Amino acid sequence: MVKRVAVILSGCGVYDGTEVHEASAVMVHLSRAGAKVQMFAPDIEMMHVVNHCEGQPGTDTRNVLQESARIARGDITDLAKLDVSAFDALVIPGGFGVAKNLSDWATKGKDYSITPEIEKVIKGFHQAKKPMGMCCISPVLAAKAIPGCEITVGHDCECEKWPYAQVAVTMAELGSKHLNKNVGEVHVDSKNKLVTTSAFMCNAPIHEIFDGLGVMIKEVLKLA
Repeated sequence: MVKRVAVILSGCGVYDGTEVHEASAVMVHLSRAGAKVQMFAPDIEMMHVVNHCEGQPGTDTRNVLQESARIARGDITDLAKLDVSAFDALVIPGGFGVAKNLSDWATKGKDYSITPEIEKVIKGFHQAKKPMGMCCISPVLAAKAIPGCEITVGHDCECEKWPYAQVAVTMAELGSKHLNKNVGEVHVDSKNKLVTTSAFMCNAPIHEIFDGLGVMIKEVLKLA
């Protein structure tokens, strides 16, 4: 049976939206598995627009849904219209858009909150016992919506390979169980049907990140 998967984007570009390589890898792996995919994004203003050449925010404003449409090749739907009953699984790629547009993790750290819209969707899939896959920084969304869940964002000891290890430490401090995993590995929280992997939280070759995302998609679809 063909699996129906909802993919939520948060813009277009690592510094202010969805990490494009992660989104592309997710789509390739879902396509290879024969899944039917629909992409969604919130129809809201971005926190800010970052010049990706300089890494600095500019003064213009952009819309998350419109920017996400660049990745979706125009075929995208307002997140407010996502009907959990129409899908078998949910996938949320990473990128700073998760921390800026789907939550305020980027500015508030451990005192963060997630948007009511994204919280409703995650809780909806969780209550329906439908699997979810989250990578890179997006597991922080699950940590807030599903208290006590098990996740990985990579390793919890900061080094050149794992520059964002503090996220793992903070997740544990907030009550989630963090499992150290390498870039090609995932953690499956069977109780909550949640599959997570580090992706670009790790300074790894892009093919290793691609392969790790493939494992995530495989495990999500096995649970669907």
